[in-house]
Amino acid sequence: MKHLFTLLFISVFSLSLNAQDKVAKIEFKETTIDYGTIEKGADGKRVFEFTNTGDAPLVITKVTASCGCTIPKKPKDPIMPGQTGVIEVKYDTNRVMPFRKTITVVSNAETPTTAIKIKGEVIDPSKTSVLDKKEKSVMAQ
Repeated sequence: MKHLFTLLFISVFSLSLNAQDKVAKIEFKETTIDYGTIEKGADGKRVFEFTNTGDAPLVITKVTASCGCTIPKKPKDPIMPGQTGVIEVKYDTNRVMPFRKTITVVSNAETPTTAIKIKGEVIDPSKTSVLDKKEKSVMAQ
């Protein structure tokens, strides 16, 4: 009977060790998306594509932005090994200014915290610079 319990204990222990070898890995197609120069009120949605290159299901538990002007959306279901997923990001393009924002992704991956970034500049085409309005210099008049 002792041998049976010992054998059972060893096999359960070895199974748990093998299960720990499997790990999810997240690999983004790109870690920074450049919006470029966009107009005020333009579509602020962009998509970060990633692949689970590990051998365990990838579960994204939390996605947060560095400020309230950026709204990230994480996938609801686990991403199986070899499969791809997306994180949608929406920036508020009613804010006229250059921007650089960081989105933090927390998951069960080998590297549990990953930072992805967006950048660009929002301009208001109805407001032009005083220098742009002048056709001639004051000296040329």
